[in-house]
Amino acid sequence: MATNIYEPCTNPISGETFRAISFDKDAFVMQWTVQPEGYVPFEHVHLNQDEIFHVKKGEMRVVIAGKEQIAKAGESITIPKRVVHVAYNNKAEVLDCIVEYKPGLDHDVFMQCLCGLTNDGLNDKKGGISIPRMGYFLARMNAKCMARPTEIPAPLFNIALRFFYLRGVLSGWSRLFEKYTAG
Repeated sequence: MATNIYEPCTNPISGETFRAISFDKDAFVMQWTVQPEGYVPFEHVHLNQDEIFHVKKGEMRVVIAGKEQIAKAGESITIPKRVVHVAYNNKAEVLDCIVEYKPGLDHDVFMQCLCGLTNDGLNDKKGGISIPRMGYFLARMNAKCMARPTEIPAPLFNIALRFFYLRGVLSGWSRLFEKYTAG
């Protein structure tokens, strides 16, 4: 059975919880809840989607292209595609946001894979997703909603995706992809 992205998916290390709200070709919308001092595990860039954070409760600190911004309840921050960013909850209260990715592309399948890995405990020590496995999934699905960790330069990331795909084929990761996406 596929990962149900409409059920909460919690990363116990980073303190993040994801829950899809809606999806269509125009937008993927989810609830993103972050525990006090929780964080996105790594700086990244969305290649083909704008990301819009609507803060419902708490305060979010986000670093966009090296510049820090703060968004409080009732405020929104838009991160255009191809702009480097990372987000944090640096307060002692829970951060609750609605996050939109525009356009929606194949973000639903991406989230099935991300939540599947998280639910199976296949994160690194910082709470980051398994880059090799997620790289395999991205290559296998020919992802349009591509997000790249900035610690890996773009040309190397493209080469790494090919390597991760080959490693995944040889390691039988297709079973995980099929488990998470039912296909």
